[in-house]
Formats: sequence, C-alpha cells, structure tokens
Amino acid sequence: MENRFAQRLLDWHARHGRHDLPWQHPRDAYRVWVSEIMLQQTQVSTVIPYFNRFIARFPNLRALADAPLDDVLAHWAGLGYYARARNLHRCAQRLCEQNGDVDPVPFPRQLDALTALPGIGRSTAAAILAQAFGERHAILDGNVKRVLSRHIALEGPPSRADNERRLWLEAERRTPQTHLADYTQAIMDLGATLCLRRNPLCERCPVAQDCAARLQGRQHELPTPKPGRTLPQRQTHFLLLRSEHGILLEKRPPQGLWGGLWSLPEVSDAGHEALAQALSRHTLRLIGEPRAQPRLRHSFSHFHLDIHPLEIPVREDKSHAQGVMEARETLWYNGADPEMKARIGLAAPVERLLNRLMNTGEAE
Repeated sequence: MENRFAQRLLDWHARHGRHDLPWQHPRDAYRVWVSEIMLQQTQVSTVIPYFNRFIARFPNLRALADAPLDDVLAHWAGLGYYARARNLHRCAQRLCEQNGDVDPVPFPRQLDALTALPGIGRSTAAAILAQAFGERHAILDGNVKRVLSRHIALEGPPSRADNERRLWLEAERRTPQTHLADYTQAIMDLGATLCLRRNPLCERCPVAQDCAARLQGRQHELPTPKPGRTLPQRQTHFLLLRSEHGILLEKRPPQGLWGGLWSLPEVSDAGHEALAQALSRHTLRLIGEPRAQPRLRHSFSHFHLDIHPLEIPVREDKSHAQGVMEARETLWYNGADPEMKARIGLAAPVERLLNRLMNTGEAE
C-alpha cells in the first residue's frame, strides 16, 4: 500500500503540485531551512512575501549570522512566534562558528547534527535533508499529520504521545526510496491544498480511494481535535510616553514574551506610583494629563492579553539626546521617519497602536 500511496502522490504532484515556490529555486539547504521555519504555524501565502524580503536581506548563512538581531527581527515582524527568528539567528551564528572561514557555510548532512541546532526539530531537519539533499527522511508537520490521520482513521488527537508515535511509523513506511524532494513537497501540498482542516476536497484527492476516514464518512470529524479549553485572560498597561521626539520605546529582554523586540513601557497598573516610577526610570517629567485609550486585545496560543494604553505627554531632560539611547536600550519612535520601522522589530500590538497613532493622531 505504501509504495502505491507514494506513487499516487508523486503522479498528482507532477500535474497539480506547487512548483513555483520561491524556496524551490534554488532548493538549497539555507532556503529550505528558512522556509520551513517560517511555515511553522503560518500559511504559504503569508510566508512568501516575508521569505522574499528575508532572503533579499540575508541571502546566505554568513549574512544572517553577521546581521544585528534587531535587523533580523525587523524583517520578521508580523510573522509572530518570534523565538523562531531568534533561533534562526543563533543557528546561523553557531554554524559559522563551527565552520570558521569556510565559504559557503555548509549545513550538516546528519539528522542528529541538525536537530542539535537551535529551533530545528525532527520534522524540520528531515525536510531539509529530503528537499535539499534528496535523502530519505520522513517528515511529520501539521499538514502531514492531518493527511495520515485521515488516511488511517486515527482515533484521538494526533498530538497524543501514542498517536504521534504511530504517525511517525506511518510516515516512515510511506516515504519512498527515491524522488524524496518531490514526495516531501507532495504530501505537504496535499494537506495544504486538498486535505484541508475544514471541508476537505476528497473528490480531487489522489489517495481518496483507500482513505479510511472518507470510506467511513468521517473526513469532516478527523483528525480528532484537542479538547477545547477556555484561554485565561491577563491584563497589562502600555505607556504611550509622547514627547516632541516621538513615542518612547523599550527593547524587551532577549527571552520571554516578544523577546528582543521593541515595545512600549509596560506597567502592571496605572496607579500614580507605577507611573511615577516609569517616568523616573526614563528621566522624564509629566507636562500634561494622562489620557486612557480604549483597550486592545492581543491573543496568544495560550492566553488573551488585554492591553490598556495610556497616552502621557512628557518632556525629556536636556541631558538626553534625541534618538537612540544605547545604554538604556530605549529610543524615540518617529512615525514620520520611513526608515525607522525597517530598522527595528516591533511587537505586534505595539505596531498596531503606533499605526493608529500615525493615522489618526490618537492611539485608538
């Protein structure tokens, strides 16, 4: 069955698969790696323009390793899950360190060596080896899990440990001995274009004839979703400290929420003491009444964050120069400067607030 499964996928892919994705031309390890990391949790249509801009700025491993993290995050801003960008940067630096002056910097050809690098899991490593080097390694990303879960009518969520082990076995069994790059792309394409999460297009599927979920009439209920849960809600306050120079931004710590990105100063409450401490920390003084702005909700995979923006007119001490203050990792954001946004990575809700401020003159 497995060989027929692979052959049908390859035949379908030759006629209907995606052959013009930018990371396929050329399909080298660096471009495959960047695309695979971007495609985690993100659709192809969203990734393509980001990938093109990223590769134009960082065309190879050494260019990525040598770039400031700020630059990398600025080119990632909007894709979310920013740990992926930080791991890309760390991985490039490690490979350059390991290879010294070798140019171009090579990617490891062993699965274990790849999975030891920051941000590269088993499936991503397998995709790099299969697509860039034509080596036989099975992949199991979200699209492939959905295809295989339906084809064998898997009971229970695919993420359950026993089910994930079974899916890896199925993925290994069905992976052919040859045409590995095309097969890997084919099974990902099938999940992305036909075996959709909702309303799968079974009438066009090349492996529908022996798909157990379709035969049982269960393609719309499988794979079994995780049990639903109510996401907790958290509250915070963002300070729009506004002076003649612009809006004050702070660089977030390298780890944690929005790590390494530029954000607005954050306080747990908007009481007098918290505001006074924030102003003192930046050597600013109040020159007008603070003005609350409507709440902004930003949702993560594991909680909702309700952000309460507070616009505060301030004046900077004369001892502070306009522009970047390196020691404090702060800067004044000037929306009229077209190059500023391209130089820094902004947390998504901060970008939304700043865009509204620029468009309307107000934060909301």
